[in-house]
Amino acid sequence: MTKRTTTAVVIGLGLVTLSACGSSDSAGAGDSKTVTLVSHDSWAVSKSVLEDFEKQSGYKVRVLKDGDAGQAVNKAILTKDNPQGDVFFGVDNTLLSRALDNELFQSYEAKGSDQIVQQYRIDQDRHRVTPIDSGDICVNYDKAYFSKHKLAPPASFDDLIKPAYKNLLVTENAATSSPGLGFLLGTAAKYGDNGWQDYWKKLKANGVKVVDGWEQAYNDEFSGSAGGKKAKADRPLVVSYASSPPAEVIYADPKPKTAPTGVASGTCFRQVEYAGLLSNAKNTKGGKALLDFLIGVKFQNDMPLNMFVYPVRETAQVPEEFVKFGPQAKDPETLAPAKIAANRDQWVKSWTSLVLK
Repeated sequence: MTKRTTTAVVIGLGLVTLSACGSSDSAGAGDSKTVTLVSHDSWAVSKSVLEDFEKQSGYKVRVLKDGDAGQAVNKAILTKDNPQGDVFFGVDNTLLSRALDNELFQSYEAKGSDQIVQQYRIDQDRHRVTPIDSGDICVNYDKAYFSKHKLAPPASFDDLIKPAYKNLLVTENAATSSPGLGFLLGTAAKYGDNGWQDYWKKLKANGVKVVDGWEQAYNDEFSGSAGGKKAKADRPLVVSYASSPPAEVIYADPKPKTAPTGVASGTCFRQVEYAGLLSNAKNTKGGKALLDFLIGVKFQNDMPLNMFVYPVRETAQVPEEFVKFGPQAKDPETLAPAKIAANRDQWVKSWTSLVLK
């Protein structure tokens, strides 16, 4: 299952070592026949789909996976004058302003951009980034636990602070984790500038547990996941993704008829990921072709079951498992990128003092 754990606030200021995967070609980023994609560790694509692009375009794709999402963004900013690649994929709406303010990308309107769902189109005057996928950060619940205890699972943010759900929720650190940050932003969107801190005081009093990242929260602490069952986890509520229940079905052996986990639909925050042509890319022509590919029908259809996110192209097909077990939230919380940019760092600082101290 894809995860977007990230160092959301702290920027590492050291030298960067990037690991290469995909092509075994030793050609560097400056080779006109090689186009290099820099991404977070959750990047994935079917081999046949990538090979088809390489055959049709004439470019060999080199992929550099550079850690968690926020870490990858920060490193790309630090190396923007001499970038490690041509295209960057994986900056989301929670950190987009940081990338744009640091002039990480150059303008390019990808072919097929007019087919992107309207609500995801931003920066339309400059086209520095192209929306690639979306997903919802939501509280997931362990169906077996709530059935056993004859307790209705929570459905909203308000439910999570009720006594019935005391000591049941585990979430990720908003300063070190993308889903953790997304959950914080969801509460800020729900309760406003003057209300989210009071909400977190109540959530803390109700026994919320905070861990560093998604992997620990979902696979070690959450009783509803396959990993959590093995670890004998005792928290039946976790901040994860709306696409987590389908993953529990797809990766199970044997596959169950229904997902063992559910989603509290009133706790969701919409996350959108973007890609862009790096400002000092050595192979701009190849980079443009790669961006066209990322928004193209073949990649958009292939993406959900590889990265467990939703496509943003209007004509793309959504897998049956997503429709059945992990539909997108009908009314997720959202925040304008400018609002996030103006408040993100202070919100995280305040959250850290409030919740962790």
